[in-house]
Amino acid sequence: MLVALIIACEIGFWVLLAGGLALRYLARMPRLGAAVLLCEPLLELTLLVATTLDLKNGGEPSWTHGLAALYLGYTVGYGPYTVKWLDRHAAYRFGEGSRPPGPLYGKARAAHEWKLWIRTLAAAVVALGLLQAAVWYAGDAADTEGLRAWQLAALRVLVIHTVVAATYSIWPRKAPAGAEVRR
Repeated sequence: MLVALIIACEIGFWVLLAGGLALRYLARMPRLGAAVLLCEPLLELTLLVATTLDLKNGGEPSWTHGLAALYLGYTVGYGPYTVKWLDRHAAYRFGEGSRPPGPLYGKARAAHEWKLWIRTLAAAVVALGLLQAAVWYAGDAADTEGLRAWQLAALRVLVIHTVVAATYSIWPRKAPAGAEVRR
């Protein structure tokens, strides 16, 4: 049941995002579109409550609880960024917005990658915190190895993203000949 709710939350995120942007730019109803976009955190709150209730009602901690924690961490770290990014592109494509910036090169790209890394760090911290809270809540009697495995997965993702961001600092990407370079 929890996996179905995670999938429903992911689908709901994209439906609300598309609906909110369509209302803002295609239907020319910016306030209603903003209201729809503001409903997105309710999906994550629903998932958090459902996961907590499942554990409270005697559910054995499993990989589904870990997946829910990682999903919640990801939406905290990257959800607002995704909404703003798509909003800028929709404003440009369907509204009166300016053209979103193109690809970055050199130091600007390295700085961008480190800003994304901070989002990954936030996602990992939230996921690790939720997973640790679930481990403590389940207690010593429960088998929490599945939750601990998800904690290691979150740390692995953070380490991989650290390496990726560092490569942009060590070996900056060069702009192709004739490309506009932002600083």
